[in-house]
Amino acid sequence: MNQELQFKLQAYLDGELPDGEAAEVRELIARDHGAQALFDELTNTNAALEGHETEVKLPESREFYWSKIQREIARLEAPVAVPEPKDSWAGWVLRRWLPVSGLAAASCAVVLFMLLSGNTQAQLAEMELNSDKMGAYTFRDQKEKMTMIWFYDRTDDPKATPMSAVTDVSHE
Repeated sequence: MNQELQFKLQAYLDGELPDGEAAEVRELIARDHGAQALFDELTNTNAALEGHETEVKLPESREFYWSKIQREIARLEAPVAVPEPKDSWAGWVLRRWLPVSGLAAASCAVVLFMLLSGNTQAQLAEMELNSDKMGAYTFRDQKEKMTMIWFYDRTDDPKATPMSAVTDVSHE
């Protein structure tokens, strides 16, 4: 049985159908056992609910009661104006100067670390030779803050001209 017929049976039970449709539904109930069973079940359910529903008496008229509900809904849906908070001097200082002072303190810490750790460029310097035919000697003079690097030829060929002492002097 489709849903439309079920709704017609409920409407027939509630007395909401016109006479022509009510007659058709009576004939359907008489010839269809499924429709008869559903109609009996709807009748029993309606009878069970009818005796146990409590009727609520309102102290005011129905229109006034619903108008109160409508006014409350409109009041809750209305936008609430939130007042702007006053800007105090402490709030202004916290928003403006606190981030700037934090950045300044971090910058001072980095500069202080670099000054106390010495010449960071010389400490981080590194040399790498990509050729197996070349070699290098390094001399560091801490007192003069100087580094000297000598490159030499590693080949064992006596005819090869020795490289002169090529120096890369970097003052630290």
